Amino acid sequence: MLFTFPRTLLAATLALSFALPAYSAEPHKQIQADAEQYKAEALKLLERLVNIDSGSGYEPGLTQVREIAVDELKQLGFSIQLVPDKAANNSHVVATLKGTGKAKILLMAHMDTVFKEGSAAERPFHIKDGRAYGPGVMDDKGGIVAGIYALKVLKNQGFKDYAQITFLLDASEETGSDAASELIRTTAKGHDVTLNLEPGRPADGLVVWRKGSATAVVEVKGKAAHAGVAPELGRNAAMEVAHQILQLGKLGDEEKKTTINFTVLKAGDRTNVIPDQATAKADVRAALPEEFDRIEKDLARVSADKLIPETEVKTSLQRGLPPMPQTAESDKLVAIAQGIYGELGKTLTIEGSGGAADASLSAGVGTPTLDGFGIVGGNIHTPEEYAEVESVVPRVYLLSRMIMELSKR
Repeated sequence: MLFTFPRTLLAATLALSFALPAYSAEPHKQIQADAEQYKAEALKLLERLVNIDSGSGYEPGLTQVREIAVDELKQLGFSIQLVPDKAANNSHVVATLKGTGKAKILLMAHMDTVFKEGSAAERPFHIKDGRAYGPGVMDDKGGIVAGIYALKVLKNQGFKDYAQITFLLDASEETGSDAASELIRTTAKGHDVTLNLEPGRPADGLVVWRKGSATAVVEVKGKAAHAGVAPELGRNAAMEVAHQILQLGKLGDEEKKTTINFTVLKAGDRTNVIPDQATAKADVRAALPEEFDRIEKDLARVSADKLIPETEVKTSLQRGLPPMPQTAESDKLVAIAQGIYGELGKTLTIEGSGGAADASLSAGVGTPTLDGFGIVGGNIHTPEEYAEVESVVPRVYLLSRMIMELSKR
């Protein structure tokens, strides 16, 4: 699906100027050698980052990760801007590096993880059977590492044929914040292209489209009563919210890739009292923007069918990140990336994802965007999350060469 709103001038210029280069069968020897040379060092940095708890909102750990990343970027010549965000309980990083060319390239990664404080001590970084494990090892500390070492490779080559490289580090990607969203949109508008450093997919893939996200909320008001003496005098909000979950959970559309999954339920706090309040929240994902409008209307319409008389049911849809659709511009980026990977004798898979990410915000303002440039891994958001050790070198090579090719305008 293509965007239907007007493109920015920068994006239009990029679309016209993307001439697909002819790739040789041989890799760029110097880039490949530098990427291989940095492998052990990159894994050491990954270990340092993984062994720091940086769950969303955890200020001490996020600050540590930020300071390590900022120090690395300063050594590469980047100027640093910290953008405070109370909702994130930390600051986002906008690092910029000036070159001598014309292209403005935005790299994005995030510093927060989904793992609570204490996870790093329980499951510290370790390597087993070719895979690195630990909280956030692929999502997205592997992305931070891939970005930093691709930039080190380019510095070693004396490559400066870009106008500007910006490296944006989000402190709240997993939970989102209004400030972070606005920062990404504003920053992306000033760039010709965005490469998001979310993890490479398990099949060694990039992400060319993503679903958008939202949260459906169902609030039920009933009437309290003694559950043993006179339950008939009450109006059971828990029973009503259960009924609503069963019927509203059917509002997805498999053909359109729309899903709705109830994940958080709350009702009552004592077993001998009929609960007078209940809430349920559902994760909603959609590949088409108009599906969120449809879901919002259907929530209100279907919830009018109640199981428990005299209860009040209210529904709402809290919208998160928009979908990132596949576009003609992203297809051009895919072709460039596939050609580069082919230099190594490797093949990139091209995938979509049900997970929302910052790339959707960049794409949403019309900046051509491609996602999944981080280290390859799997079991995302679980205690078994891993990163493939042997993907470090090819992924650093891919990102380094991608920046070089995008600078040829």
